[in-house]
Amino acid sequence: MSEGAEVKLFGRWSYSDVNIGDLSLQDYIAVHGMHAMSFLPHTAGRYQKKKFRKALCPIVERLCCSMMMHGRNNGKKMMAVRIVKHAFEIIHLLTDVNPLQVYVDAVQNGGPREDSTRVGSAGVVRRQAVDVSPLRRVNQAIYLLCTGARNSSFRNIKSIAECLADEIMNAAKESSNSYAIKKKDEIERVAKANR
Repeated sequence: MSEGAEVKLFGRWSYSDVNIGDLSLQDYIAVHGMHAMSFLPHTAGRYQKKKFRKALCPIVERLCCSMMMHGRNNGKKMMAVRIVKHAFEIIHLLTDVNPLQVYVDAVQNGGPREDSTRVGSAGVVRRQAVDVSPLRRVNQAIYLLCTGARNSSFRNIKSIAECLADEIMNAAKESSNSYAIKKKDEIERVAKANR
């Protein structure tokens, strides 16, 4: 490989033209920078050693790590990488856009901006609305996207890659068919009631 060749995800999707519209999430969605760009979302970095280090983990790798949930899938990262690769291919075929951009948009739209926490003293518990930090918004969005894809593909003829692609595309265009968007709206509605 020649020196200075552009790094592309799976050798196909360019990182350079991905833009993050939400200013507050720019530090927490790792798509630009030397460490965030990788050919494969499998860097074997130790992102859980310190608080906030996972913000430096490439955003697609975080999706892969989140995909390997439920005991039978634990540790099967190559399988998760394959699922994400297929999902990105499907997104590109259906939208004709860089799937990285679609995924980044989905992460921006999928995380709730306001949540409610339990404030209780002496047995009286009430909910109090609080703002959500940018890192938690990203974490929550990735979790909801994966959970939605997992639930819709379970006992279904559609493969997990197809369901993940659908979920990401719906979340990117803020369609209410997306599990992540539905959950986000529900969380924000409850928070609004508890202001």
